Amino acid sequence: MTTPTPAWNPQRPSGMPYHRYRPYQDRVHVPAGDRRWPDARLERAPLWVPVDLRDGNQALAEPMDTPRKRRFFDLLTAVGFKEIEVGYPSASRTDFDFVRHLAHGGAVPDDVTPVVFTPARADLIDRTFDAIEGLPRAVVHLYIATSPVWREVVLGRGRAEVWRTVRDAAEHMARRAGDAPGVRFQFSPETFNLTEPDFVLELCDGLTALWDAAPDRPVTHNLPATVEIATPNVYADQIEYLHRHLARRGSVILSVHPHNDRGTGVACAELAVLAGAQRVEGCLFGNGERTGNVDLVTLALNLYAQGVDPMVDLGDVDAVRETVEHCNRLPVHPRHPYAGDLVYTAFSGTHQDAIGKGLDHHARRARESGVPEADAPWSVPYLPIDPADVGRSYEAVIRVNSQSGKGGVAYLLRTHHGIDLPPRMRSDFSAVVQAATDDSGREATPKELYELFRSTYLAEGAVRLHAWSAHEQAPGVHRCVCTLEAGDRVGDHEGTGAGALTAFVDALAGAGVAADVLDFTEDGTAAFAECRVGGVTAWGAGTGPSAAVHAVLSAVNRAMR
Repeated sequence: MTTPTPAWNPQRPSGMPYHRYRPYQDRVHVPAGDRRWPDARLERAPLWVPVDLRDGNQALAEPMDTPRKRRFFDLLTAVGFKEIEVGYPSASRTDFDFVRHLAHGGAVPDDVTPVVFTPARADLIDRTFDAIEGLPRAVVHLYIATSPVWREVVLGRGRAEVWRTVRDAAEHMARRAGDAPGVRFQFSPETFNLTEPDFVLELCDGLTALWDAAPDRPVTHNLPATVEIATPNVYADQIEYLHRHLARRGSVILSVHPHNDRGTGVACAELAVLAGAQRVEGCLFGNGERTGNVDLVTLALNLYAQGVDPMVDLGDVDAVRETVEHCNRLPVHPRHPYAGDLVYTAFSGTHQDAIGKGLDHHARRARESGVPEADAPWSVPYLPIDPADVGRSYEAVIRVNSQSGKGGVAYLLRTHHGIDLPPRMRSDFSAVVQAATDDSGREATPKELYELFRSTYLAEGAVRLHAWSAHEQAPGVHRCVCTLEAGDRVGDHEGTGAGALTAFVDALAGAGVAADVLDFTEDGTAAFAECRVGGVTAWGAGTGPSAAVHAVLSAVNRAMR
């Protein structure tokens, strides 16, 4: 029975033919059981296995040639991946030649194991073993589709025939491998997430026994969400069932290969690890067929953001992205997690204010603790990790457009030009910036912000100062002498006060300009004053040796304007 739509929800039926599609529970049986994965914690990185050179490559409009594949492979080893799927040697001459290149070129580090992919056919298995000849280590990855729709529509085989095909292929692999100690085996029941769980167990346990898996020579069983069909918790339930029922569990590496058809590949992988998976196949930045494979960069940095060592070094994520974009000839989206151009950037005023205050607080806490900022615990609003940890500078963290606020404007002036606006002055200048960006409709660069600041506060006005001097003529009494131009009149004026600045204000009054200084501050780079003239209040700024008097004069001129 469908729950009626509540009165507060005005949505109405779409008219789309949703009745054509079946929910997952009508397509595959997911055994109900005592779920343990919801209480698990991600405390260590699984074995990451990039499949960019095979699964990612076969999804490219222009597959990689050997030089691009080699550049990608060198990136993967430099970052720290230890098991890398390098190709599908029986599928193309290019893939075969690249595996031979690795076998003869000395490109494979001693602690890296290449993986090669093969369907369940004897001649293609032979071609695969020919490709890896000479490699000291390799995983030969056997696959066959197993779900009912594939058995019925594509393969035209029943369960017994599929098992017979897999068994014959696995026996042929064992014969070809012989006693070679460096060759291990992997099996993928493709479309696992649509396959009956008992059939998956039958196939996997049968191969574990046939290949005589042992803890020192484990078999990998890889369970793909070939096309996503349900929410990530369903995939986790499927993985946990296999994790808890596989035979010789200590001799099996349980692997997952999520795709991203529903946009939940990352969540599927993380929940699968909670459910017992020890190995994750995916691509850097999520390349792959349709909506792509799960993104290993996001997965690794998600762990990092939880205080877990990702076991791969993404400390220069822009260099990683540059290589991947070159090899794939595909751009990484500017909003891509952790690596996109805009993911550490705030345009919104409230976000900028929070980030600016957070960065200041982080720096202050690091100083008080006596540790470098790069080692201090990270807790800055809107930034899940320190951008510097992945090679990003802070220059792009805050950028200003018409949505920006006083905090972001002040942050950029301070970090790029050393001008630290007083808190009460920030709203004043922010209104100037917003008017300019509203008119232009575009972002304001730090250079443009400074030009706005200069033209607003540092330009000459109706009252001009030609010369001035001040000295203490008695304890607590200062005398100021200045030459002022007001309108068409130029004259010398004197004033006295408790300090040089108040003496200057007194001299201004003598020139017919009565001003009250409501606020004043200076920081060594600039001086800032808030003045009231004839009931009008305005802020001003000054720089240079006479910054204080120029700040007052700036505020006076802006108030008179």
